[in-house]
Amino acid sequence: MDLNSITREIMDSAYTVHTALGPGLLESSYRSCLAYELRQKGFLVEEEKSLPLVYKEIRLDHGYRIDLLIENAVIVELKTVEEFSDVHKAQILTYMKLANKKDGRLINFYTKSLKDGIKRFVL
Repeated sequence: MDLNSITREIMDSAYTVHTALGPGLLESSYRSCLAYELRQKGFLVEEEKSLPLVYKEIRLDHGYRIDLLIENAVIVELKTVEEFSDVHKAQILTYMKLANKKDGRLINFYTKSLKDGIKRFVL
């Protein structure tokens, strides 16, 4: 499946979860439900994927975790905040760089309309 098809299914699944649950729950609830939806569609989904920092010849395991990694290609970071901050944007860009992934989505489930809570990032 090509990257555009994967991301289209991710967005479709995110809308399904948001429509069913609405805003106001914990991030972990949305993560589990979104992972479930994507697995039902046959996708490989890794939750809370550990992401080490490699600096020169040392590997530092500092607890960085990708919320969702879909098909080993797309990073999805979930939030339940009033609005995205520069820190949220820096976080996903850093995760994409460390994981060597070119496509990422930042999704804020706290919004009334999910379309206002989605940002795409491409490296």
